[in-house]
Amino acid sequence: MGMNAVRFEKPLRWGELDVPLFGISSDWFGKPVQPPVAWSLALDPERFWFIASHGRPASIHPKARPGRFLAELWKFDVAELFIADPGSGRYLELNLSPNSAWWSCEFSAPRVRTSPDESEWPGVETFAELAADGTWVAAMALPLATLRERLSFGETTTANFTFIVESPEQRFLSASPLGDGEPDFHRPEKFQPLRIHDGGLPGTGSHP
Repeated sequence: MGMNAVRFEKPLRWGELDVPLFGISSDWFGKPVQPPVAWSLALDPERFWFIASHGRPASIHPKARPGRFLAELWKFDVAELFIADPGSGRYLELNLSPNSAWWSCEFSAPRVRTSPDESEWPGVETFAELAADGTWVAAMALPLATLRERLSFGETTTANFTFIVESPEQRFLSASPLGDGEPDFHRPEKFQPLRIHDGGLPGTGSHP
């Protein structure tokens, strides 16, 4: 089992993405989510991308502004990516709002921040498209060089993709099984190895 990512030889561009999509069709408690949410991970020569999509309207943080850094996005609908370095125990949490507002935080252990200050992960770019019917797709691109420097990004990297949807009731979704109990995405020991594939992945859909 693992978190699949696709590597491309040429730089990826927002608006021209053609990447495999994976779905999550049930929430933390195993109840179905319709339509499923969709996610994708991709690498180009310089950046690591994560893409999220859902075919129903989102409840967006009222202070969220496109492309701007904002804490507590998780109080509303959000996609989240966790990237971990098992060797050091450090991991990065990235939050992406459906309108491309974002947040980042680095941890040295579960829920233990490396810094008490809110600090933006350097070099991040975000993108989003919200359709009239509420369907949305959003993406974040991070410099690979920074991931390698701060999290030893590479063959040992583990990751997980999560969503919070249907706020304010909130349903919690995880691409990887994280165990039982109340929803808790901060279980890095349960994250899955990042599997990087060249080209495409068979049997998956793609975003045009």
